[in-house]
Amino acid sequence: MNNTEKNENRFTFGVEGMTCASCVRIVERSLKKMDGVHFVSINLGTEKGYVITESNITFDDIKKKIDSTGYRALPDVPDTEKVEKDFRSARMRMIISIALFIPVTLLMMLHMGGLHIPWFPPVEFIAGAIAIFGPGRGIFKGAYIAARHTHANMDTLVATGALASWITAPLYISGMEISSFGSLSVMLVSIHLTGRYIESRLKFKASGEIRALLAMRPRSAFMIIEGETVEVPAENVSEGSVLIVRSGERIPLDGVITEGEGFIDESMITGEPRRVHRVTGQDVTGGTVLESGYIKFEVTRTGEDTFLARMIKLVEDAQSSSVPIQGFADRITGIFVPAVFILALLSGGSWIIFYDALHPYLQGLSLHLPWINADAGAVSTGVFVFIAVLVIACPCAMGLATPMALIAGSGLAAKNGLLIKNGEAMQQAGKIDIIFLDKTGTITSGTPQVVFTDLNEKQLQLISALESVSIHPVADAIKQYCKTEGIKPDSSVTEITEQAGEGISGTINGADIFIGRPSTPEKYSEQMSRGETVIEFREKGAVSGFISIADPVKKDSCEAVKGIKTLGITPIMLTGDSSKTAGAVAAITGIEKIISEVRPEQKLFEIQEYQKKGKSVGMVGDGINDAAALRAADLGIALGSGTDLSIESADIIITSGRLTAVSDAIKISRLTYRKIRQNLFWAFIYNIISIPAAVAGLLHPAIAEIAMILSSINVIINSMTIRK
Repeated sequence: MNNTEKNENRFTFGVEGMTCASCVRIVERSLKKMDGVHFVSINLGTEKGYVITESNITFDDIKKKIDSTGYRALPDVPDTEKVEKDFRSARMRMIISIALFIPVTLLMMLHMGGLHIPWFPPVEFIAGAIAIFGPGRGIFKGAYIAARHTHANMDTLVATGALASWITAPLYISGMEISSFGSLSVMLVSIHLTGRYIESRLKFKASGEIRALLAMRPRSAFMIIEGETVEVPAENVSEGSVLIVRSGERIPLDGVITEGEGFIDESMITGEPRRVHRVTGQDVTGGTVLESGYIKFEVTRTGEDTFLARMIKLVEDAQSSSVPIQGFADRITGIFVPAVFILALLSGGSWIIFYDALHPYLQGLSLHLPWINADAGAVSTGVFVFIAVLVIACPCAMGLATPMALIAGSGLAAKNGLLIKNGEAMQQAGKIDIIFLDKTGTITSGTPQVVFTDLNEKQLQLISALESVSIHPVADAIKQYCKTEGIKPDSSVTEITEQAGEGISGTINGADIFIGRPSTPEKYSEQMSRGETVIEFREKGAVSGFISIADPVKKDSCEAVKGIKTLGITPIMLTGDSSKTAGAVAAITGIEKIISEVRPEQKLFEIQEYQKKGKSVGMVGDGINDAAALRAADLGIALGSGTDLSIESADIIITSGRLTAVSDAIKISRLTYRKIRQNLFWAFIYNIISIPAAVAGLLHPAIAEIAMILSSINVIINSMTIRK
């Protein structure tokens, strides 16, 4: 998928063949070396890539680079059908391997228990060959591809361990003084494939929100063609077409109602179960459900331009991104696999060389650990330790630590009407000290309303005519009030002139009239103390009356401010309005600090001043005149207006417009980041504890493989608790 923005290309695509963090690092490193590539993020959990490049870079260039590493770039991200197909294939490989694993393991336990089975080594050899070249061939294919491109990955470690185990069987049969570990090859392959299947099941479950969004895409639409209603594929509908939707049906595409009305379930946008009443002239969104009613609407957006498509794209991008803390893990995994090989060789070699000196230690271990054979011999013990170190050190959990948490976190956010656009925002949200809140459109509704006037009908007719040419929000409030009261403009007003920041004037019968800023503001101190804006009307220079306008505070603003404070964050109002109006709104909502009468560009400077003091700053705005401030802040949160996802300056978009969702966004971000840290901690602790145990000869290779799989599953399950 390719999205061009300004002079940049943004690509979201699939990457096939990755199995661990080392694979991810190799792909990312190769892409970062390309000229013109600005940003690269490869996600192991979703098998997706996200790349930002200069406009001259194409997907073919990216594909060639990825293919050269041994992995394969796909133009489209994995869809539901492919994921389900992979599940079935993984399940079949697991079933075949377990069918080999169970009888071989039972025979091995009998053999180790003292029941000598002379034909057991040939059985180990044959079963191992079937496991390696049958269900396990994908592991060895991955290891071969990595070796051919001079790097190593998780498949390399497992394949080497399984192959080394299997080779001991024919060596033993040929008469060499070495124990046969051929059954371990079957066990390693089987346990590894079982773990892969469980991982894929859990990853599929964790990414359920994306599939839920995709399921909202209607496949067909009922279009009116020459007066007839015809069912057509939704992808074939063009802008300007007229569609009909009946009660209980899903709205196919974005558009504007031209006829009818109904109650629509818009929970996919807002995250709230409320049903919204939509009438002629109002927007509808593809993917929402008309629960009752009947509407005709004209299509305004199709294909990748629809709200649902853009929402899916943003969630996929977020799930494909990474967080700064992951860089530490990536640097370690970059040298991890080669280091494990060296450590395995040194450990195995040391046991062979110093076997006689370590033999008493082995005898002591054998009294407590039934899988320790103190009399196996130097070579057998060395091979045993070599295999155990290779298997136990697989960095699967490290590679899954970040992507699985991001999948769960961004999915939960989308379900609640929040779009967290990148992984870095998840990390940054946990550090926020201060949040600046824009007033108009953020704390207040952004739609001024007339609350009082002492003017008569004739005067309001003149004012309506004056304001008819203005697009100022105050003018809109006056026009809406006049329309509601049935007052029509007086067409006799001429020479209308608007003065920015002052008001608007005109002439009627040779006399000047004006409406705008009061000449003596202190006269209206009572109204202003309530946060109202006073517009004064003057005829022939004399004051004739006034109109009082207020921008009502949103119903959830008080709760939102309280929620922000509960998180230990200081809310500050940042507005271009007067200090009196701002103070009145602050008093209602509980905001204690106000910065008022600032222009849009000055908001940016105020944010920077706090950043200079070492504070981590968030900014919440409507994404229009707050764009510079949103970009300057450490965390930009934009309140989207319904289906507006074009707010590029923000890190987090609240599609419902709920101010209370600000604290929800921060909570989800903090929780996700905390889970990432937990995942990385346990992944590292696992390796720190288990690798020395394997080097010391304490771990059976099969136990090491099970422990490695459990570590990865623990990371996935811990990530999935975010959704609860």
